[in-house]
Amino acid sequence: MPIKIPDALPARHVLENENVFVIGEAKAMQQDIRPLKILILNLMPLKISTETHLLRALSNSPLQVEVDFLMTSSHVSKNTPREHLFAFYKVFEEVQANKYDGMIITGAPVELLEFNDVNYWSELSEIMDWSKMNVTSTFHICWGAQAGLYHHFGIKKYPLDKKMFGIFKHTVEKREEPLMRGFNDLYHAPHSRYTEVREEEILAHPDLVLLSKSEKAGVYMVMSKDRRQVFVTGHSEYDASTLKEEYDRDVAKGLDIEVPANYFPDDNPENDPMVLWRSHASLLYSNWLNYYVYQATPFELDKIT
Repeated sequence: MPIKIPDALPARHVLENENVFVIGEAKAMQQDIRPLKILILNLMPLKISTETHLLRALSNSPLQVEVDFLMTSSHVSKNTPREHLFAFYKVFEEVQANKYDGMIITGAPVELLEFNDVNYWSELSEIMDWSKMNVTSTFHICWGAQAGLYHHFGIKKYPLDKKMFGIFKHTVEKREEPLMRGFNDLYHAPHSRYTEVREEEILAHPDLVLLSKSEKAGVYMVMSKDRRQVFVTGHSEYDASTLKEEYDRDVAKGLDIEVPANYFPDDNPENDPMVLWRSHASLLYSNWLNYYVYQATPFELDKIT
């Protein structure tokens, strides 16, 4: 089934060139079907790239998905054209009365700040509180996962000695959990972060379940016991070149950055990256949409509580 997006969204052309089945607003209006309504709070600086990453991840499902993009009104994005934001994004006041089957909260480049020092923390906290009563399941990514774990469950984040940067092997800790169905015993996923949450604090919390971890990258996937909150500390949605673009950017800034681990063949940045996580990303998002959103949400959205 297709993913419904605005006709003029830049991601549409990229996805169509990849043979991803997308459907425009005009054609979607002719179909007698109730799509899953997903709200994406995009906190990433390069919003257009993130749109493409997430829409690609959501597209590999038999379920029709309709997406609304949300931005914070308390922070002005400097890396995305204002006309793009005005054309395709809403602010919280415009969606506050709505109900959604699912929600995604992205990462953000503010890891080294204390949560309360982030200039949109108050607004984000309000949105996260709202999601508990108005969204069936919320999927948090990277810093968004750390923010959600802290806001909802009081889990702290801690600085790392150096950036966790590259592709790492992960193990499944709860094989019986539907989100993990079809996962290999060992699978790969990208990480790009300067902070971490700690396994012992997750395991000690009575309302959290550790689903997956990495020997080198630490905690990877956590969920609330009611399955309405999913937290992923990495970036499974990244495409083949994203870590390379981050590495090149940091090198150009003169930062002391290591080559991303297990990413370039022979650890040589002149080589094309090796994609080891694509199947994991596809399975993760399709499992979330199926088991945590579609099979859990009421047919009438206003009955979400």
